Amino acid sequence: MGTPVNIIVGSHVWVEDPALAWIDGEVTKINGEDAEIQTGNGKMVVANLSKIYPKDVEAPAGGVDDMTKLSYLHEPGVLQNLATRYALNEIYTYTGNILIAVNPFQRLPHIYDSHMMEQYKGAQFGELSPHVFAVADVAYRAMINEGKSNSILVSGESGAGKTETTKMLMRYLAFLGGRAATEGRTVEQQVLESNPVLEAFGNAKTVRNNNSSRFGKFVEIQFDKQGRISGAAIRTYLLERSRVCQISDPERNYHCFYLLCAAPPEDIEKYKLGNPKAFHYLNQSNCYELVGVSDAHDYLATRRAMDIVGISAQEQDAIFRVVAAILHIGNIDFAKGKEIDSSVPKDDKAKFHLKMTAELLMCDPLALEDALCKRVMVTPEEVIKRSLDPLGATVSRDGFAKTVYSRLFDWLVDKINVSIGQDPTSSSLIGVLDIYGFESFKTNSFEQFCINFTNEKLQQHFNQHVFKMEQEEYTKEAIDWSYIEFVDNQDVLDLIEKKPGGIVALLDEACMFPKSTHETFSQKLYQTFSKHKRFIKPKLSRTDFTICHYAGEVLYQSDQFLDKNKDYVVAEHQDLLSASKCPFVSGLFPPLPEETNKSSKFSSIGSRFKQQLQALMDTLNSTEPHYIRCVKPNNLLKPAIFENVNVMQQLRCGGVLEAIRISCAGYPTRRTFYEFLHRFGVLAPEVLEGNYDEKVACKKILEKKGLTGFQIGKTKVFLRAGQMAELDARRAEVLSNAAKAIQRQIRTHIMRKQFVALRKATIDVQALWRGRLACKLYECMRREAAAIKVQKHLRTYQAKKAYTHLKMSVLVLQTAFRAMAARNDFRFRKQTKAATAIQAYWRCHRAHSYHKMLKRASIVTQCRWRGRVARRELRKLKMAARETGALKEAKDKLEKKVEELTWRLQLEKRKRMDLEEEITKLQSSLQATQNKVDETNAMLVKEREAARKAIEEAPPVIKETTVLVQDTEKIDSLTAEVEHLKASLDSEKERADEFEKKYVEVQRISEEGQRKLEEAAGKVHQLQDSLNRLEEKMSNVESENKVLRQQAVSMASNKFLSGRSKSTVQRSSESGHVISGDAKTNADPHNTSSATREHSEVEDRPQKSLSEKQQENQDLLIRCIAQHLGFAGTRPIAACIIYKCLLHWRSFEVERTSVFDRIIQTIGHAIETQENNDVLAYWLSNASTLLLLLQRTLKASGAAGMAPQRRRSSSASLFGRMTQSFRGTPQGVNLSFVNGSLVGGVDTLRQVEAKYPALLFKQQLTAYVEKIYGMIRDNLKKEISPLLGLCIQAPRTSRANLVKGSSRSLASAAAQQALIAHWQGIVKSLGNFLSTLKTNHVPPFLVRKVFTQIFSFINVQLFNSLLLRRECCSFSNGEYVKAGLAELEHWCYKATDEYAGSAWDELKHIRQAIGFLVIHQKPKKTLDEISHDLCPVLSIQQLYRISTMYWDDKYGTHSVSPEVISNMRVLMTEDSNNPVSNSFLLDDDSSIPFSVDDISKSMEQIDVSDIEPPPLVRENSGFVFLLPRSE
Repeated sequence: MGTPVNIIVGSHVWVEDPALAWIDGEVTKINGEDAEIQTGNGKMVVANLSKIYPKDVEAPAGGVDDMTKLSYLHEPGVLQNLATRYALNEIYTYTGNILIAVNPFQRLPHIYDSHMMEQYKGAQFGELSPHVFAVADVAYRAMINEGKSNSILVSGESGAGKTETTKMLMRYLAFLGGRAATEGRTVEQQVLESNPVLEAFGNAKTVRNNNSSRFGKFVEIQFDKQGRISGAAIRTYLLERSRVCQISDPERNYHCFYLLCAAPPEDIEKYKLGNPKAFHYLNQSNCYELVGVSDAHDYLATRRAMDIVGISAQEQDAIFRVVAAILHIGNIDFAKGKEIDSSVPKDDKAKFHLKMTAELLMCDPLALEDALCKRVMVTPEEVIKRSLDPLGATVSRDGFAKTVYSRLFDWLVDKINVSIGQDPTSSSLIGVLDIYGFESFKTNSFEQFCINFTNEKLQQHFNQHVFKMEQEEYTKEAIDWSYIEFVDNQDVLDLIEKKPGGIVALLDEACMFPKSTHETFSQKLYQTFSKHKRFIKPKLSRTDFTICHYAGEVLYQSDQFLDKNKDYVVAEHQDLLSASKCPFVSGLFPPLPEETNKSSKFSSIGSRFKQQLQALMDTLNSTEPHYIRCVKPNNLLKPAIFENVNVMQQLRCGGVLEAIRISCAGYPTRRTFYEFLHRFGVLAPEVLEGNYDEKVACKKILEKKGLTGFQIGKTKVFLRAGQMAELDARRAEVLSNAAKAIQRQIRTHIMRKQFVALRKATIDVQALWRGRLACKLYECMRREAAAIKVQKHLRTYQAKKAYTHLKMSVLVLQTAFRAMAARNDFRFRKQTKAATAIQAYWRCHRAHSYHKMLKRASIVTQCRWRGRVARRELRKLKMAARETGALKEAKDKLEKKVEELTWRLQLEKRKRMDLEEEITKLQSSLQATQNKVDETNAMLVKEREAARKAIEEAPPVIKETTVLVQDTEKIDSLTAEVEHLKASLDSEKERADEFEKKYVEVQRISEEGQRKLEEAAGKVHQLQDSLNRLEEKMSNVESENKVLRQQAVSMASNKFLSGRSKSTVQRSSESGHVISGDAKTNADPHNTSSATREHSEVEDRPQKSLSEKQQENQDLLIRCIAQHLGFAGTRPIAACIIYKCLLHWRSFEVERTSVFDRIIQTIGHAIETQENNDVLAYWLSNASTLLLLLQRTLKASGAAGMAPQRRRSSSASLFGRMTQSFRGTPQGVNLSFVNGSLVGGVDTLRQVEAKYPALLFKQQLTAYVEKIYGMIRDNLKKEISPLLGLCIQAPRTSRANLVKGSSRSLASAAAQQALIAHWQGIVKSLGNFLSTLKTNHVPPFLVRKVFTQIFSFINVQLFNSLLLRRECCSFSNGEYVKAGLAELEHWCYKATDEYAGSAWDELKHIRQAIGFLVIHQKPKKTLDEISHDLCPVLSIQQLYRISTMYWDDKYGTHSVSPEVISNMRVLMTEDSNNPVSNSFLLDDDSSIPFSVDDISKSMEQIDVSDIEPPPLVRENSGFVFLLPRSE
């Protein structure tokens, strides 16, 4: 509360407002005890200083999750905090360990899913955001750890969400303590599924709630010693019986009546029902249907729920017959009878309903009429039957209906309890109380009196609990609290329940007197409690009375008190229904014992309810209580509407404000040392600079300001009421002075800046003026220089013009002479070039012809060589096909085709030879023509040369005319000869063109023949492939027959292995064909003698000795691989040895063998309960390598094994499914076997057709690779999980030290290292883990997968913790986590991509979230920038939660703008129906992220030929094949 000391002009305060309850404002003026306040909505109000409260202007924008963290713990502060959090969809808020739940009136599935349950499981209370799961978890952990029962009290007014909250509590408790199903249903399931039944018969529509519970419910969940649910029981309190007969508009009666009226037609006909408007008990209100609710659908749902909780079909039919009978009873109206004060059914309608009631209850109609209209009075002398008037009969009818319905409801509760079952051996329980809240209506009757009495009892229990918590807090902090007064409401409880003078006792006394009325009862109350401070007599009423409850005054109308308090059953009604022919109805009214009839003459509802309430309080007192206060934010039942006045009234009724008053009586403001110093350190800077201890520093600050009454605890500062406001006022004064100092400096800076600018402008003007003068002087100088330059250029021009004229004349003469010489030279060059072109074309033609001839010769040679090769292959095929008689016919056909193709080939060759001969002739003629052309050209050259010489040797001018005539004639003759030669040349060219065309045509025919020849060759290859396939089939059939013969031989028990060598087969390394044992002997002469010796020994020994030898070898192999054999380079020795042995023993090709099972058992025993990562990594390396070898060697058999025909039908489906699960085996494996020894080779390994045991072994080995991988991954997760919880939030001590001056000035590298010590622990674990995997040569592919999933796990844990803990969403914490992420990034860089892979990318959620926390100027960011640029991976729900939880503890900046928050809420509302998008938590992926094919593709080929066997098997003769070939 404010005081004149801490309320000053400029203070921000809260003032009362009739519409908004409280409104904020700023004090503008103080006049004595009054203050003028400018409110936020612009109004000016005047209020007394004692009625205004200070406002915390530095409160977080998103509110606080615990009200005790508020700087000012008062009503407006609490209300504002709830409204702020509700606007952000944060519906849960703590007040200490009390949870306040505000009904959101919308589905929020993302905060109730299984991910959220996992987060709250085992978490410390207050560590995560407030939630109903946290309360349930605390209760469960306290019960398990301390062995003490706990209770959770859920209260609130109708519509506040009590029932839904109770369901969530039950769900979470079932999640923690669930057990295996018993008879199809678990206890928790049956408790949850009993809700629809109880709601149908105990819930109704009221003014405030469409599904209001009209009874109290206490569910006891029993647990065994292991913490599993072992039983449950449901207790109900004070069913509102009067609602059966009397309702007001617009309320409804109990749901079951309307459900039955909406039942299927056959049920309606059976019970003679109809529209609800036709029944008196339903038509008193005009409300018959609920918006959005289908009564017909709910009827069927209720029937299904009855089936689930164990109510049989016969019992259900009886239940609804009773419900229908109650409706018919209500329609029985009475009229005056013939006798005085008698009554009879009013008309035929009443008689019909009377008859239907009797039929439904299976009793006599006349007896029913007498029970309703008459009373029997027993006197000592005689039995007197007295008639009732119509009013009395109506009262009797309503009492009959209420009694029947009450007994029916009690039977349902008992039936559900019997169905669920209780655990008599249980010592621990958790009780969940769902009970009506405080009620105050315009008309308050006996029900409201009992409900408010209950709430007074619970409030006293609540007050005691809150006071106890305060005591524990003070004791924990070691401060004095002895003088703090406890607020108690015992006087109200004494007023109601005290004997003999309490209201309940007086009511029972009035009910026992026949002539008592509500007026006499009221007068008795006035006389008894006239001086009681909690009892008030209204001035304008003679029957009403007012009680001052803890939540306010309630005016009660006593009109119905006496009738509603009477609980006895009329004897006539009891006798009638006990004698019913329906076992169910008679079971509701069992006959009373004689002693009971005589002794108990009167029973009241009030007394019975008081006893039940006392029993409940005893149960609660024996448990550790936990409180959940449900609040209804508005009466419209719509989301996003927060009505301050309504919520404030509920907080008063729920006792939350009472708890605040208890806190204010002591120390309402508690601040940790760090928070106190951070806020009020400015009041004493010298204390911070002195490097004092935090506790001493806080004390010095308080003493400096002269405060008294405060207390310093172990970790917190406790301030009395008003002291926080006083400190804030002084802090505001200090900050104001500092602001003024800053303003002075800023103003000085501005004025100096203006002066400097003015001085600079003056200098600039002077400079400009001086520049102008210089420009004028420069202009004169420039003109003079220009005149001189013009003269110079004019003289230059005249001289240059004369020189140019002379130069042009000379050039004209030179050009003429040079042109004459050039034309002569050009004419000669042109003639030379023409001759050269003719020569070039001829040489080109000759070379091209020669090239074509060579090409034809090459093609002919190739065809003949391919034909020769084909004939050779054909001979081989003939020789191979001659061995199989079954393929003789196919061979003949092939030969015929080959002969036909050969004949066609020869025919084509002959045609081609003819064409070549013709081409040769054409070429020879062309050559002759060319020779003639050459001779003609030569003669022409000679003639020209002779003519030139004749001209040169001609005599002087005297003989000139004659010589010219002779030369001219000679030239003419030569010219004519040249023309003739040109004509012949043209004709020869034409002939050459014709020959060229013929050649092209012949070439086309030849190419067509070549194409046909290639097609023929392709057909030959196809036929050869067909022949190979037929041979392979033949070979398979042969080998199958041999195996069948072997099995037939092995079935004879008395035969030896003398013929074993005849059936032995060996696959050739070159072609894969089956060869005989002789061939094997010839291939390896060195082993001939040993093979003969072994052959003779086998003939002399029975089969048993061979199996014993094989068993010994297997035993030795198992003992060998059980040891740590190490590695040969990067290859695991154990895997290579196993593979070589299995391949040599042909274990993959047999139907039955035990070696596979023994190998699998050895691996399983080695890794069983193994937490040593070194051993696990060793076996992961071996298992993956062996799996790779099997994947590249084994081939699923197409015949599904060589089993006899009678066994194939049973195993075909299993084998088919198994072969489908294996991929095709890749080609090109690097192993081969020759004479029993391994030889390295890339392309020479044969593939083994594996039988069922081998394929099963491969499948089991795959499962073990996945299992070992999962164990290694989970071990690392367990190792780093404790560190992750420490890495999400910076150590508090480190952050607190930043406040001190010394730490602020001396931030060293050592301090930074201490800050990220937890992160370095994770890095160290990752490094050790990687070193282990490298040492054991685990394939890099698997290492990358492990670290990818580990980093995904880190991302999920850190991100989920960030979203659930508000203290983590701060600026400084973001910097801390960012530094830790940098450590992980550095580790990924050092680990290289070979091992780290894409692990760093898995941290994208936490990286982007931390990036958002540490970015500056968040209010300037738009939603598009945030969602697309800054945080593209995060969903709108995740961004909204981070934005609303963010707080800047370093610079005091704000989160994103309100517009962005509003836009986010719009997008969330549009996406609200999508449960996937609504969930803001991430899920950890624990699947196996690879397949066998992935391993095969990622790993390199392995050569096992040079692996040295271990010493254990090296000297054994049975393992000679393991030795490298060089030995």
